[in-house]
Amino acid sequence: MADISIIGAGSWGTALALLLHKNGHHVTVWSIMEAEIKMLQNEHEHKDKLPGVKLPEDMEFTTDLEAAVTGRDVLVLAVPSPYTRGTSHNMQPYVKEGQLIVNVAKGVEENTLLTLSQIIEEEIPQAEVAVLSGPSHAEEVGRGIPTTIVVGAKKKATAEYLQNIFMSDVFRVYISPDVLGIELGAALKNVVALAAGIADGLGYGDNTKAALITRGITEIARLGVAMGGRFETFCGLTGIGDLIVTCASVHSRNRRAGMLIGQGYTARQAMDEVKMVVEGVYSAKAAMGLAKKYGVQLPIIEQVNSVLFDGQLADEAVKNLMLRDKKIENPIIPWDEESVE
Repeated sequence: MADISIIGAGSWGTALALLLHKNGHHVTVWSIMEAEIKMLQNEHEHKDKLPGVKLPEDMEFTTDLEAAVTGRDVLVLAVPSPYTRGTSHNMQPYVKEGQLIVNVAKGVEENTLLTLSQIIEEEIPQAEVAVLSGPSHAEEVGRGIPTTIVVGAKKKATAEYLQNIFMSDVFRVYISPDVLGIELGAALKNVVALAAGIADGLGYGDNTKAALITRGITEIARLGVAMGGRFETFCGLTGIGDLIVTCASVHSRNRRAGMLIGQGYTARQAMDEVKMVVEGVYSAKAAMGLAKKYGVQLPIIEQVNSVLFDGQLADEAVKNLMLRDKKIENPIIPWDEESVE
C-alpha cells in the first residue's frame, strides 16, 4: 500500500482518488477551496463535478497543503494547467528530495512554452516528475468504465512502480520513456478538440470531424517530432487515442466549448457556460509559439487561434482550411514515375 495525496479536487483528481483507493492505497485529497473540501467531507461526493460517484468514508480531505504533501510516497498533481506553476511553487517548501510527483493535467504554458512537467521541475527541482495521460474522461473513470492510459517517466523503474500503483481491472496502464511526446499530445489535442466542437456547432457532420482528427494528429505529430518527441507516441493512446475521445465525447469540455463558439458564443462566454477550465483555450497560443520557434505549420491550430483571439468567424476559418494550397497527403511516400506516366 502506498500513501498518496491528490493535489486538486476537481473531477479528474476525484476520479483518480477513488481509483487509487480501490487499489488499496491510502489516499488524501487536497483543495485550496474550503467549501469544496467541506462538501467532500460531508457528502463524500463531488456534487458539482462528479455527481453520483460516491467516495469512501475513510478517504481523507484537507485544505492544509503542508499536511497533504509531507511524507507521502506519491503526489498526484491534478490542478488545471493554469494553476500548475502556482501550486507547484506553494508545494516546494514541503517536498522532500526525490519526491515522486505525477502530473495528470494537460497543457503548455503560454509565456514560457514549457510543458507542465517542465514547470514542475523548474519550481520543485528536488522532485522526480512523471506524467499520466490517455483517453480517460473522469466521468467514466469514476464509474469504473474500462480504459487504457500511459505513464511516462524518465526512469523505467519509476514508470513500472507507478504502473503497479495505478493498474486495475478497469484501468490498464502502459509505460513509456517519451514524456515530452505524451505531454504534447495531451495538450495540443485539446486545441484540435475545440476545432471539432466548432464544426459540430456549425452543424457539420462526421466526415468533417474525421478529417479534423486525422489532419489534427498530423499537426500534433509534426510539431512533437520537431521538438524531440517520438512519432510512435502520437500514434498511440496519448496521441490519436486521446484526440479521438476528446473530439467525440459528450464529456469533453473542449468540444463543448467549441460547439458553443460554433453557435456564436465568444471564447469567454463559452468558458463561462462550461463552468470548468477549458485547457485548449490556454494551450492554443502556446502551440503557435512553439510552431514559430520550431518552424512548423499548424493550419488547424492557427485557425482556432484566429477564432478564439482575433475575432474571425468560425465558418470563415473552415473556408480558410478548405481553400489552402493543394498538398500531397504524405510527402515522404515516393511516386513510381513509370506508373504515373
